[in-house]
Amino acid sequence: LNVQRDQLDRFGEIDHTAELLNQVAQKTQKTVVVNREDTRLNQITAKQVLYFGLADNLRKTFPSDDNLLQNTQPAPNTKLPNAKVILNHIHQQSATYEIDHKTYHAKLQLKGIYNAYNVAGALTLVLAILPKTKPDELIEQLSNIESAFGRGETFQIDGQSIELLLVKNPAAFQLSLNSFVDRDHDYLIAINDQIADGRDISWLWNVDFSKLNSVNAVSGSRAYDMALRLKYDEVPVKTIDPDLATAIPKFLKSSKRPKRIFATYTAMLAIRKLLTGRSIS
Repeated sequence: LNVQRDQLDRFGEIDHTAELLNQVAQKTQKTVVVNREDTRLNQITAKQVLYFGLADNLRKTFPSDDNLLQNTQPAPNTKLPNAKVILNHIHQQSATYEIDHKTYHAKLQLKGIYNAYNVAGALTLVLAILPKTKPDELIEQLSNIESAFGRGETFQIDGQSIELLLVKNPAAFQLSLNSFVDRDHDYLIAINDQIADGRDISWLWNVDFSKLNSVNAVSGSRAYDMALRLKYDEVPVKTIDPDLATAIPKFLKSSKRPKRIFATYTAMLAIRKLLTGRSIS
């Protein structure tokens, strides 16, 4: 799918990670599915490669980690390999895909523009495994797929809707903000810095938080760093509490409005336990 900075603490430099993936691809006996928009991965060589990608009009909507770091726009889609599946259009939870040069319209239960792009990768993978499957059948099934395990997962607690949104790197956080920020929800941001999150949280400075009108609470081991980052984008923060076990219940009780929580990986796991009632009553 991509190589991003959140993988630094687990695999080393991202160029090294891309090379490891290339070594795996070269030993693969059949097909490798690759995101052609990732410049570190679209050079992968294998016996057979199937690509998924974006239409030109959507490339600015999906900035890469490098684009955000360097404050640049994606380059024109001129030298990229042909893709089996292309995401052509997104509007709310409707998406249009081009599969083998034929257009298909899909209704998605999944929220978030990044999930519409993930679907392109999933369609390509299924067509690689089951090449005789009719694309119409796959498109029809997309409306049945729900968000799961902290990636847009929704909880109903005391009549409130709480959405839990995983953020791991600048691109993921930016796309989540672009997808889920409005004036109808209250927001909490939880940032941890364990190995699975990435020790270096300087990547937060490559995210534009100005879409947020305000944030009700920040939490996690790097709550104060997050609050400082929001201050520079002039986003008011109502409360700062590094302890998730106290911050989450307070956030839930702060209003009856629907709520959204952006969280790094280990923070997401901890919050999910709290929301499912395994850690507190």
